Amino acid sequence: MSDRSVMAITIAASTLFGHSAQAQAQANFPLTIENCGQSVTFEAPPQNAVALGQNSAEIMLMLGLEDRMAATAFWPNTVLPELAEANGKVELLTVEFPSLETVLSVQPDFVAAMLVTLMGPDSKVAKREDFENLGIPTYLSPSACSVTEVSTDIYGARSELWTMEQLYKEIDDLSRIFDVADRGETVIADLKAREAALHGRFEDRDDLTLLFWFSSPSPEDDAYLAGGNGPSTYIADLLGGSNAVKAPSEWPTLGWEGIMATDPTVIVAAQVDRKRWSLDEARNKIAFLESDPIVSQMEAVRKGRIVVMPGAATNASIQTLYGAEEVAAQLEALDLSK
Repeated sequence: MSDRSVMAITIAASTLFGHSAQAQAQANFPLTIENCGQSVTFEAPPQNAVALGQNSAEIMLMLGLEDRMAATAFWPNTVLPELAEANGKVELLTVEFPSLETVLSVQPDFVAAMLVTLMGPDSKVAKREDFENLGIPTYLSPSACSVTEVSTDIYGARSELWTMEQLYKEIDDLSRIFDVADRGETVIADLKAREAALHGRFEDRDDLTLLFWFSSPSPEDDAYLAGGNGPSTYIADLLGGSNAVKAPSEWPTLGWEGIMATDPTVIVAAQVDRKRWSLDEARNKIAFLESDPIVSQMEAVRKGRIVVMPGAATNASIQTLYGAEEVAAQLEALDLSK
């Protein structure tokens, strides 16, 4: 039996609450969580939560909380296969940014968000106080809080490399908010074991650089890349290499002349399922790379060093580790010596 199967069975079994569990819940609340510079108090575990962002939703689903989720929104990719059945029980508001009115229509008693663009001062959806003024407690991913504003970049930058530790804190916090701390411990232990196993498979290499191409509105437009000290750089570091894009911004944009100048060892083509642009699709990215008379001359393209990874993995999320595992398997199948 796989580790994931064991984890799934453990989580499923733990959903059987009895009177003792109810008594324990009463003992654990009120609960105050320190989150992104705010103290948030919960009088009881949420029963009708909204998850703004794929990662917030997938953490809740991993914790076996689908029966306490009112709805989700903002999905760059389809849900992880092992969570598909549970996710099918939860209303999807939209794969894009929802409106505040749409979120409030499902009468949430808790809202968690993975990005400040989903819940923050300049959010397209709402500010935290929009919910809190209505008596709805909120939670913002610690990974989002570690991004600092940059005047020239709405996505900001990180002063230090993002790591899974921020994700583990998020899982721990949410598991305590929902009073399922034991499930949180199980999920964290599984992810930590997989992270350690992945790190042990690769030695550091100065000659391995990876370029992470998230998407582009068109071949003529600048490409959205994943750089800075974000999750993609973490993936490159975990696999013994480095990010070919050295810009401090987490989401730099570059034209193809600038991209070619980075001369990456490997190009990581993100598969984005939202269907906003044609180049969201990894296959369309690869077709462009191989057919464009100039771009096709990049060494990584000529030597077939193109791998595919879910776009969600470029966001600070559970999917980051899954994406690293997918890239790792493809790297091992490449002959990087040629």
